[in-house]
Order: sequence, then C-alpha cells, then structure tokens
Amino acid sequence: MRALILLGLVGLAAQLVDGSLGMAYGVTSTTLLLAIGTNPAAASATVHLAEIGTTLASGISHWRFNNVDWKVVAKIGIPGGVGAFAGATFLSSLSTEIAAPVMSLILLALGVYIIIRFTAFGLPRGNLGKPLRKRFLTPLGLVAGFVDATGGGGWGPVGTPAILASGRLAPRKVIGSIDASEFIVAIAASIGFFVGIGGENIDFAWVGVLLLGGVIAAPIAAWLVRHIPPRILGSAVGGVIILTNVRTILRSDWVDASTGVQTFAYIAIAVIWVAAIAYSVRQYRADRDRESVEAVEAQQRASQERPEEPVAS
Repeated sequence: MRALILLGLVGLAAQLVDGSLGMAYGVTSTTLLLAIGTNPAAASATVHLAEIGTTLASGISHWRFNNVDWKVVAKIGIPGGVGAFAGATFLSSLSTEIAAPVMSLILLALGVYIIIRFTAFGLPRGNLGKPLRKRFLTPLGLVAGFVDATGGGGWGPVGTPAILASGRLAPRKVIGSIDASEFIVAIAASIGFFVGIGGENIDFAWVGVLLLGGVIAAPIAAWLVRHIPPRILGSAVGGVIILTNVRTILRSDWVDASTGVQTFAYIAIAVIWVAAIAYSVRQYRADRDRESVEAVEAQQRASQERPEEPVAS
C-alpha cells in the first residue's frame, strides 16, 4: 500500500511539472520504476499506459485554457505516434547506451540556448505567429516519439525545447500542444509494447495510481502555465533541460563521473538556475512596469491629439 501511495504522489508531482513545463512525467515516473527493479520495457510500458489517461486529461485542460495549437498537434503528433510504436516494439533489442548521451548533448545545447535566450532577452518575438512547417515538425515528432518509447520519457524534453527555440509559438502554446499531442504518442507506444512484451509484465495497479495522480494534477498545471509569464517559464524550462541532460551525460559510460563530481555539478547548475529565474522575475516586473507607463503615456498623447468637439450653439 505504501508503494502505491508513493507512486500516486509521484504521478501527481510528475504531471504537475509536465503540465507546467511540457516535460518530465515519463522521465520522473520511469526513473522511480527502474529504481525499484522494474525492467526497462515494462517500466516504459507502465508509464505509457498511465499517460493515455494523463495526457488526455492534460490535453483537455490545456484546451479549456486555450493553450493548444491544434495544427501543431496534428503535424507533430501523428509522426510522433509512428516513432513511438517503432521505439516500443524494438526496445527489447535496442541499446540506448550510445544514443542517450548523444541525444542529451543535443538537448543540453538547446537547454543552454533557451535559458540564455529567455533570461537575457525574454520571449523571442521576431518569429512569433509564423507557422511551424511540416518539414520541421514531422522529423521532430518521429525522433521524439522514438526516444520517448525507448527511454521511458523524452517526448517533452525533445519536442518542447526544439519548438521553444524556434520562437514561433508562445511558451504556453508550446507546452499545451506538446501535452495534447502526447496522447497520440502514448497510445501508439502502448500498442507497441503489447505487441512486443504482452501484458503479463505490466502491473496494472501501478498504472492506475500513476494515472490517478496525473489526472488530479492536470487541470492545476494547465492553469499554472497560463498564468506564469513566458520569460520566467522559459528560464524554468531551460533549467530543467540542462539539469536532466547533464545528469544523463555524467552517468553515461562516456563520462562515468564520480559521485562527488556529480553532486558539485548539480549544485552549480541549481545555483545558476535559481539565479536565472530570479533575474527573469526581476526583468519581467521591470518590463511590465515600463509597459504600463508607456500605455498611460500613449493614452495621454491620444487624448491630447484628439480634436475637441464643437460646442452646439
């Protein structure tokens, strides 16, 4: 019972983070399942089955808060489902020991770009509103879906930073669209796992409690992402990407860093991350105050330039 309660709390916390930042449900939940001895395929299958419900709840919640661009969902979700099915069916024979650190290096570079771009300059507005092309979203969906199924998580960490970096979609729309499209990915991956390993290795009680925690958190997260300023949200997302992928790299066979080195790296990243968020908060408040002053001045100029109406005789 204690394990089920813990899994439920993990599902709630993971979905709260995922729905607010567009990533981390699969990574968090799968990490816990692997830590207690679940084999990788069964762990990923368990999480993806739970995600069918959590992503549906999250997608509906984001839609109700107007956080979803359905054109992006269609363009990235369908190829994402294809990639997820392929990744799930071949997970038992596929080694990700080499692929994981390579992908982490790419994601780390994107994370560094995002945290610098949003912290120092705020939301990229030059491309905001421009359409996201199929030639960009289709291969992104295929890669993200494949990584998500083989690694037990990755749809958000791959998709969210790539679309954020384009600067064509507001952060809340990016997160809402990624969360909504993950429903397709979760279904495709689950079908692939049933084809590959069957259902005998999956504990459906674990699926249920992960699902329950995620469903409870979904509407709260969708509300949060609508009210968190884009500049602050971008800094927060960048920090999550950096911390997650540095952890993967340091623990890979390429580096195999000692516990002391890992601890030092995590502390250093955490300090920089907190400082970046604090700076973004300060700059957001300054920008908001400046915009308020400019709006008042614009109203005053408009009232002064407005011609006086002639007085009726």
